[in-house]
Order: sequence, then structure tokens, then C-alpha cells
Amino acid sequence: MSTDSDIIRRSRDSPAVFGELYDRHASVIYRYAARRAGDFAADDVTSETFLVAWEHLEAYDLDRHDARPWLFGIATNLLRRHHRAEAKILKAAARASSRESITDDSDRIVAQVDAAVATGRIARTLRSMAAIDRETLLLYAWADLTYEGIASAMDVPVGTVRSRLNRARRALRTELNLGLLDETENDHGRLAAAPRNA
Repeated sequence: MSTDSDIIRRSRDSPAVFGELYDRHASVIYRYAARRAGDFAADDVTSETFLVAWEHLEAYDLDRHDARPWLFGIATNLLRRHHRAEAKILKAAARASSRESITDDSDRIVAQVDAAVATGRIARTLRSMAAIDRETLLLYAWADLTYEGIASAMDVPVGTVRSRLNRARRALRTELNLGLLDETENDHGRLAAAPRNA
């Protein structure tokens, strides 16, 4: 199986080969964009991500075999344009979480209210974070990138990624009253959180 850098190298001479890169990664870029900005923007962001990638094909570092961080970096930059839409989604989720807006008092509805309140608290916390911390957290949680992949996507050192994720996690823990969790590296270089007494 060819690497992404092999595909990009061949695309420079045979443009039709670039379609292999699209086939390989378009669905993950679409899912990430849909979670960040909604389905209405995901098609545009996905298409534009590969258009920008095509336009900058010559600048790609062929020593990087995995093009996902590069593509997610492009998508993240494009999503900044859609930030207004994202802010509206988070604002609506926070508004929908209001207990006063739900009048049914059955047990089933109480559970739904609690879930809505938790969703609202998460949405408010995400909205209150610095945009750069929120983007780092969402690249980790939704794009499933490693620290190194996020660093490559955002063009920052890995230490900066760690600092941003720590700030984002601290904000979520504080808002959700989760307390401290132990974190250990797993086989993929991603942190797996586990309860202290697990």
C-alpha cells in the first residue's frame, strides 16, 4: 500500500492520482468538519480542503508519509472562517440546556434534562475557551490525531499542544466537577484517562 507522500509525489506528474488521497481521507475530514461546523458546512470545508491541498501540492514535505495532519491543518484554517456558525451552534446548545425551558417533570424527562444541562455546560465551556485551546481539544477528540499530528496540523511544537490540552481539560473538569483523573500514554501516543482508583 502506498503512503500519502507516494500519492502526492505521483500526483505532481499525474494529477488524476490525487483522487487517491481524496478517497483515502475525505470521509475523516468531512466528519471532523461536520462536528465542528455542522453538516451544512462540511461539504464545503471538505471540498475546499482538498482544493487548497491541490494548490499547495508542491509545498508538501514528502518526508511526511501521513498527510492527515497537513489536511487537518488546512481544514482547521478553513473552519476558522465558519467560526460564526460554530459559535451559533454552541450558543443554541447552551440556551437549550436551560432547566426552566423544560416543563415536564417525569423521571425520564429529568434524565433528558440532566443530559441537556451537561451538554449545555460542555458547550458553554467550549465557547468560553480560547479558540486555539478549543481547536486543539477538538482535533484531539474529534479528529483523533496524536499530539504530534496536532502539532503538525497547527504548526506548533508538541509542548504547546500539551499546554493547550491541559488548559482545555482543566476547564472541562472544573465546569463538570470531574475532579482529577490519572492520565497515561497508550500505544498510539494518545492519553487515556482513567479514574484514580480504577
